Amino acid sequence: MATVGLQNVVRRGIISCVRQHKARLSATKQQTTYLQKWICPCSFYCTHVLYRNEATVIYRDGLPVFSVPLPSRKELCEFVLKPVSHTVGDFLQFLNEEDHGIDRAVIYTEEGTKVAKSTTIDILLKSKFKLVVNNQEYYISPPEHKSLSDEDLEKMSDVKLMIGQLYSHLNVEEYQLEQQQRIQKRLEDLQEQIAPLEKTRGDLVAMSHKRTTFLSWFGLGLMGAQFGVLARLTWWEYSWDIMEPVTYFVTYGTTMAMYAYFVLTKQEYTFPDVKDREFLVTFYKHAQKQQLDVGKYNRLKDAISKAEFDLQRLQDPLQLRLPIQEIQKKL
Repeated sequence: MATVGLQNVVRRGIISCVRQHKARLSATKQQTTYLQKWICPCSFYCTHVLYRNEATVIYRDGLPVFSVPLPSRKELCEFVLKPVSHTVGDFLQFLNEEDHGIDRAVIYTEEGTKVAKSTTIDILLKSKFKLVVNNQEYYISPPEHKSLSDEDLEKMSDVKLMIGQLYSHLNVEEYQLEQQQRIQKRLEDLQEQIAPLEKTRGDLVAMSHKRTTFLSWFGLGLMGAQFGVLARLTWWEYSWDIMEPVTYFVTYGTTMAMYAYFVLTKQEYTFPDVKDREFLVTFYKHAQKQQLDVGKYNRLKDAISKAEFDLQRLQDPLQLRLPIQEIQKKL
């Protein structure tokens, strides 16, 4: 019996200890749940970088890098700018494109004067300034940037010159070949467009030349006939005393006709000019009848001449680095 009683005592003691332990665990769990309701779980994982609320500027590989907190998500965003080619307006535009929640972005000097958008970044970084994004103000102190010495600038200039010469030697032949092919293709297109106009022009030139030649011989024939008539009247029909006044008026009438030509055409009466004028009058008259666009023909002809000149200049031995020789014009 003593053994059974001892067992009951031990059993009751174990059950009591188990109940106390469960009660302690329940209380600890409730306390933990209560604390979790009041403490943000992400607070155990947050760092100073995520909640950083300042804008900075550093130099990385010789270029200024702006780190600015974006207002929408409160996260930093880096902007790499070029000191000379980029301006304040470019920087503000990059900010607006990165975060559409930005309604206002302005930069002021340390004294409170607004910085113009045309100001370059290298000028901006010479002194402290204030960046205003919406209603948030960021005071930025640019770091000191050591400028290159004269010796370094001279070395850099030599390197740039060497790179330019190397690029020229490697690419100038390919570029010249591309330009030559482009000009030849354009020349072929122009020649194809002018081909029908050239045929019509050739026919009109032949017709005008034929008419001008006919008029020249016809004028010579009239002068010969005039000479024959005056000679017949002077030596066979009448005497010189009678025909002298007649020849005078004939000569004076010819002079009046030449002066009338000058009054009408505003050109001196010379045989080459008269021939050229008659040629042009005949040409344009028949060109209008055959609907030849002389203006279009002249424009195409000028374009062909310009293309041939460009092609000839491109094939110059000096451009191709060849011995100087005479260039034959290719038609």
